[in-house]
Amino acid sequence: MQAGDGRPSYDELAALVVEQARIIVELRAENERLTARVAELERRLGRNSGNSSLPPSADTFTRPQKKAVPGSGRRRGGQPGSAGGGLAMVERPDAVADHLPERCGGCGAGLDLTGSTGFERRQVWDIPLVSVAVTEHRAHRCRCTCETTTRAQMPATVSGSPTSYGPNLRALAVYLLVFQHVPVERCALLIADLTGAHVSTGWVSGLLGQAATVVESSLKLIRALLTLGHVLHADETTTRIGSGRRWLHVACTEKLTLLGLGPRSREGANALGVLPDFRGVVVHDSLALYDGYPDARHRLCGAHLIRELTAAAEDHPDERRPLQVRWALAELNKQAKKAAEQGLADIAPDRALVYLQAFHHGVAVGLSLHPRAPGRKQSPARNLLERLRDRSADVLRFADQPGLVPFTNNTGERALRPVKTQVKISGCHQSETGAAAWLAVRSYLDSARKHGLGAFDAIHRAFTGSLWMPPIALAD
Repeated sequence: MQAGDGRPSYDELAALVVEQARIIVELRAENERLTARVAELERRLGRNSGNSSLPPSADTFTRPQKKAVPGSGRRRGGQPGSAGGGLAMVERPDAVADHLPERCGGCGAGLDLTGSTGFERRQVWDIPLVSVAVTEHRAHRCRCTCETTTRAQMPATVSGSPTSYGPNLRALAVYLLVFQHVPVERCALLIADLTGAHVSTGWVSGLLGQAATVVESSLKLIRALLTLGHVLHADETTTRIGSGRRWLHVACTEKLTLLGLGPRSREGANALGVLPDFRGVVVHDSLALYDGYPDARHRLCGAHLIRELTAAAEDHPDERRPLQVRWALAELNKQAKKAAEQGLADIAPDRALVYLQAFHHGVAVGLSLHPRAPGRKQSPARNLLERLRDRSADVLRFADQPGLVPFTNNTGERALRPVKTQVKISGCHQSETGAAAWLAVRSYLDSARKHGLGAFDAIHRAFTGSLWMPPIALAD
């Protein structure tokens, strides 16, 4: 009903109130959504290498506040009584150069070595200039008195073509390509400048496939030993091949490394040929694909958990439970290291009880403070707490076997770093064939280096018929 003076009627006012109430409800819902969105963006903005899985290279340029370090009272530099270090003289130098005075300082007469009454010694360590040398191999035909003509065989390191580059030069090129991450064109230039051998970029690029074929038998044994081992580190990261992105997987130990390409799935991890038959403890970052190996026991990376707990403490500064759980894990790690150093099979029971109770109590309190939300998606804090509760055996496995099961997956992460370095310095591979060959050779070199063999020596042995093979005892 319309009022006589032009004012809205009661019905119109009631309808307006209802509409305003609806708008208020919508605005409140939108405000809650935007508030949650801002909180999530602020949480992401606050992530760095110390509280997430981000690498240090992804950190912002904001300098962290330096912690005051108490002075030691000593001067900088070498300290009195320090053993120091430097070049020491050798008893048998490779060469001796005698320097005589040209003439007597008194009468001016000539002098020779027979008049020497002593000398001052100084030793210079240097390398000889490298220059390519051409060796002609002649396989002779010899006739016996029985009238039979026999021909000698060429050495295995000599190719079937009339001219070729030898194993030393091939080993140098592969060493530069795979271990020092030198791009193909610069590798060819470097070899030409150092040795005088003007190799082509095509020859340098083709060496990767040759080297991968040569080391294949060593990789087969590495794969078998990894499968039979007690502890295995597994990790994954992205890499680029041409214009596309591919996933890179690694399976490794402190003594062996195996790298390979594959999708970010169980199929990709299976492509390495290790995890499907592995029955030991696999250390990983709790990626879901590793849950597809029920025959293996699992160990969740402690470094990842520490970073997630640090992020939870920053997101919820009024709660003590993230710091309590983080402290318990760190202290258990210290006790596990101490037990391993002392040759003990277990952590001291009284110490273990304190830290285990702190761990489980902190998780329980956290779960009460962060109840499950409706639906499948949960908050990062709830997801972390449920993982710590449901997989506590996998989280704490390092404390059950001190010295045998590691606290972190750093070994796996270190094995992946050379691939990132390769992309930064030399760029990405243009084909899967080239990338697979590079990874095969890198796996061989890393495994050999973990046994104390130099990278150049390892690839040189491969090209000269004495391929390095890992000792079988590693499977014990």
